[in-house]
Amino acid sequence: MAEPPSLRVRALRMLARREYSRHEMQNRLAACGADDAEVQSVLDEFEEKGWLSERRFVDAVVQTRRRRFGAGKVLRELKAKGVSDEGLVQAQAALADGEVEAARIVWHKKFRDRPASLAERARQTRFLAGRGFSRDVIRKVLDGQDD
Repeated sequence: MAEPPSLRVRALRMLARREYSRHEMQNRLAACGADDAEVQSVLDEFEEKGWLSERRFVDAVVQTRRRRFGAGKVLRELKAKGVSDEGLVQAQAALADGEVEAARIVWHKKFRDRPASLAERARQTRFLAGRGFSRDVIRKVLDGQDD
């Protein structure tokens, strides 16, 4: 019977598929029954070699989630994944650029037409708020204002 892959190999395979935050990697490797000290050692080594990078992880999440969600939702997701305060500030700066345009694209895919009634405006507002867009951004989109 084949021996299970080492912790280092398992972590490299994970990183080959997508970027992970240190917190996510730590949780996934610990779930495999690995010793916490060994996990920390591997993660430190990977960060030193540049294989594990919070900056790349934040950039990847912002790039993929921006198409469907607002800054609020993306920032909550990053915080839940253990991103540091510095990483959250970086993400917030990246998300601030083009927030109204991103909301407009998401809104247009779903609705296409401006709300004709107060009830329809409330429905569209709830949709955009659920996607993580702020009140100011929603107002600009629904009123047809530019940045």
